Amino acid sequence: MREQAILPLQGAALHEAERQAPIRAVTVNSMKAKYDTGSLRIIGGRWRSRKLTFPAVDQLRPTANRIRETLFNWLQNGVTGSRCLDLYAGSGACGLEALSRGAGQVTFLEKNPLAAGAIRNNLAVLGESNMPVISADVLSWLAAPGTDCQFDIVFIDPPYKANLEVASCQALESSGLLRDGSLIYLESDKELPESLFPANWRLLRSKRAGAVHYVLLERGGNISGD
Repeated sequence: MREQAILPLQGAALHEAERQAPIRAVTVNSMKAKYDTGSLRIIGGRWRSRKLTFPAVDQLRPTANRIRETLFNWLQNGVTGSRCLDLYAGSGACGLEALSRGAGQVTFLEKNPLAAGAIRNNLAVLGESNMPVISADVLSWLAAPGTDCQFDIVFIDPPYKANLEVASCQALESSGLLRDGSLIYLESDKELPESLFPANWRLLRSKRAGAVHYVLLERGGNISGD
């Protein structure tokens, strides 16, 4: 009888433990997902090899190291002292790389407040907290930027599959933020024919890395290519 009285008690305790265990596991996993982060590495310049973190926001993906290296090889000494605009900044990889390589000013535009906050934090860590970080929709901001600053270099890296590349280029051209000779970097998950860009832009460079297509364009200049 004593043995029969004990066995149901053990079974009930075991059942209760099994019932509660999944609840604890979900809570821990949910907290972990909330605070997951990614990391990026600065490729060159004064912060070379410096690692920075950013939140694991959906569709946020820093421009890959080898692509950034190619891009800044294309830009060469044109970065020094330049005014840059990083649209769809995400982790801020392109803008931070430009600052590391001597850009005079970089304005970051990122709609997601968590990602924008991480860019501000990383700028503060690097001693560059005076750089503007704007949390706004890119197309809406370009329609009324509220600044008469003209940029030398613009980075455009919208979320893949969003089909914002052409609209962003057209909005940028109409914004008044470019001068003749401004350089525009565009990254996409598909190849875009030059005919889709503003008529006064010309293609300088293009390359593909896996599924990523990236180009460097120039506003104005000799459009005929002669």
